[in-house]
Amino acid sequence: MSGKRRRQAGEADDDRVVGAKRDDDAVRDFVEQFASVLVDAGMPRMPARAFAALLATDSGRLTAAEMGELLHISPAAVSGAGRYLMQTTLASKERQPGSRRDVYRVHDDVWYEAALSREPMMRRWAVTVGEGIDAVGPDTPAGHRLTETKAFLDFYREEMVGIRERWRHLRDQLRDNRLD
Repeated sequence: MSGKRRRQAGEADDDRVVGAKRDDDAVRDFVEQFASVLVDAGMPRMPARAFAALLATDSGRLTAAEMGELLHISPAAVSGAGRYLMQTTLASKERQPGSRRDVYRVHDDVWYEAALSREPMMRRWAVTVGEGIDAVGPDTPAGHRLTETKAFLDFYREEMVGIRERWRHLRDQLRDNRLD
């Protein structure tokens, strides 16, 4: 969403599909509403707003200046939000071709990639919980709780393999339908 002039709903540019109608007020409402849902789930407010804004752009890309203008936030807030999104693998920062400007980008497979990036963390949790079982003793109340926790973590990781495979199949079908 660019710079100096406000666009009218439905006006074509490089972030819009020619001829498509886009209600800019509804988009802003969506960004704030989805950001609120993400905040309720534990994401900090500025990264949640930045992520929602990236999701709501057709290109999935915004310069820091565009993001600041769109969200009415300072360059420092954009930088902090971008850093959080990169650390959590929800967005990346790329150099704009032929420019010294950075562009924040959300990838089409953002949810899949985010889930995939959690695998090493889940594995570490399971290993550490296993060590906790040994420390507290497997036959103690804490040991039973930790054993169940480890069983859940192991179960979750195993189930994620099938979920990822089913998702890739469904995603391919969705993409094939878009191309038809």
